[in-house]
Amino acid sequence: MKRKLFGTDGIRGTANRYPMDCDTALTIGKATARIFKKPGEKNKCKIITGRDTRISGGMLENAVAAGICSEGVDVVKAGVLTTPGVSFITKKEKALAGIVISASHNPFQDNGIKIFTGDGLKLSDEKEGEIENLIFNFKNKKPGIMPHETGRIYNICANRDYVNHLKKTFPKNLNLDGLKIVVDCANGADYIAAPEIFKKSGAFVIAINNKPDGININLNCGATDTKMLRKSVIENDADAGIAVDGDGDRVIFVDERGNVIDGDSIMALCACDLKGRGKLKKDTIVATVMSNMGLEIAMKNHGIRVVRTAVGDRYVLEEMLKNNYNFGGEQSGHIIFPDYAKTGDALISAIQVLCIMKRTGKKLSELSRVMEKLPQVLINVKIKAKKDINTIPGIKDAIYDSERKLAGKGRVLVRFSGTEALCRVMVEAQTGDKAQKIAGRIAGVVERNLS
Repeated sequence: MKRKLFGTDGIRGTANRYPMDCDTALTIGKATARIFKKPGEKNKCKIITGRDTRISGGMLENAVAAGICSEGVDVVKAGVLTTPGVSFITKKEKALAGIVISASHNPFQDNGIKIFTGDGLKLSDEKEGEIENLIFNFKNKKPGIMPHETGRIYNICANRDYVNHLKKTFPKNLNLDGLKIVVDCANGADYIAAPEIFKKSGAFVIAINNKPDGININLNCGATDTKMLRKSVIENDADAGIAVDGDGDRVIFVDERGNVIDGDSIMALCACDLKGRGKLKKDTIVATVMSNMGLEIAMKNHGIRVVRTAVGDRYVLEEMLKNNYNFGGEQSGHIIFPDYAKTGDALISAIQVLCIMKRTGKKLSELSRVMEKLPQVLINVKIKAKKDINTIPGIKDAIYDSERKLAGKGRVLVRFSGTEALCRVMVEAQTGDKAQKIAGRIAGVVERNLS
């Protein structure tokens, strides 16, 4: 079946426009409840919902909740809570499923819906297909349930439980006393939990972008824009800066000198620490095709293997669970420690890095030197249609010619965005100029063929 709604990370779109309108959100709620509710289930069961801080969140959450209740399932609204927070609460409460209303790092006018299984895992492609098929076939729905069977809506404040969960991820007898950190909350779902967990752990915390107003989420801040964080780290002579995104599943660091430490560098330093302590299973980490080639080179030098997957933290987790690996992530900052969480969690990742700093006594700039990146250029090309790249001779030939010129000392990756009408052209080479030249040439071919 051709995918119509789900992308690489749930369903996204402009709020109050299809598919992020109330009618569709209600149907998504109905479909989710019907798929996860066991046949003949007589006892009331529940689905957890949570949202980030964007203005349309309440509207869409209520629509989803109405759909769920109409199928005879209760709704437990966790309020403003991160994506990993909803995953955790869903499993803790033994719910049928969890639903997050969030468009992650996107601007406020967008919104999205992510669905978790009762185990707190993101849906498989197959399960997404089941839900999507049901959404588009509700015209042939069975009669509604009886009035006395409709679900109820309950409200809980879940941040306390989530913060307590985060505290348990600290190693014994280790705290953050003596560290000064700046935390950029992205005016998103982590605006309460992020400052609180680090303060409770002994760090001196300077919180910025922690006053959400519904429209300032991710606005010139957070994991996708670190200018303000870098400036604050330098001005406050901080040991590190931590930037999360709007739904709290991504983290980017800034070292004490104001340099950005992305997901690849975070993975490199954490992997070396885990291996050094004998805690990296099979001496292997899982990354996506977007991770810099420099990560593979650095890991090879430390006796660590890198397994690559398609883009999306759920594919990273699937690979880890399938082969019993215990660490991986994405260049974008989705870092997964499956011993603690079944999805990317910005705060768990930040805790692990800060604990490495405390344990070793080393500055973040020194720890991050374990990896040296190859110059990488990424060009996003707006397109009108997504077609199989291998069927378009011009693009296929441009990629082949570029790879031949790189001669194994770089790489080319051309892929479509899973959430936007974009074709991403990524090139790594020995020099930035060479990467830019090759990427520009390929992007031009893509634009001529698909724009």
